[in-house]
Amino acid sequence: MSIALYRLDDRLIHGQVVVGWGKPLNVGFIVLVDDAVRSSAWEQELYRMGVPAEIEVVFASTEEALQQLADWERDPRVGILVAGDVDTLAALTANRHGVSRVNVGGVHHRPGRSERLRYVYLSDAEAAQLRKLAARGVEVTAQDVPTAVPVPLEDFT
Repeated sequence: MSIALYRLDDRLIHGQVVVGWGKPLNVGFIVLVDDAVRSSAWEQELYRMGVPAEIEVVFASTEEALQQLADWERDPRVGILVAGDVDTLAALTANRHGVSRVNVGGVHHRPGRSERLRYVYLSDAEAAQLRKLAARGVEVTAQDVPTAVPVPLEDFT
C-alpha cells in the first residue's frame, strides 16, 4: 500500500498520530525522520512506548530516509512518515520521490513563528518553503485530525 500520510508534526509520534491517524488508516508502520532522535536510543524507546506492538516503528535520519523512501513506498503495509520540521520534509520531497501530498499537523509556537492556524505556527521562511513544495506539485494542506476539513496551503501561509 505504501506511505499513506506524510505528516509535519513537531511532536513527532504521539496519540493523535497513532490513534487519530493510524487507526483509521490501519497502519502497519510509522517512520519517524529526525536526525537527533535517530542518534538517541532512549528517545527512540520513549516514542516506541506510545505505539502498539503490532505497528513497526522505524527511526531514520534524513539521509537514511532519502535512501529508503522508495522501499517504504513499495511496502505492502500502510505507513505514516512523520517529520518534525519543514527542512526535513523539504529534503524528503526535493525530487518528489512519489510524495504527492504533505499534511501539516502540528507546528507549535517558538520565537520567530506566527500563528497561521490554532495548531500551526510558522516563520516566514517556513511558509515560503511550503509554498516551494506546492510549486513543485506537492499538495500541502493543514489538518490536525482526520475528521477535520483539510485547509489548503494558500489559506494559512
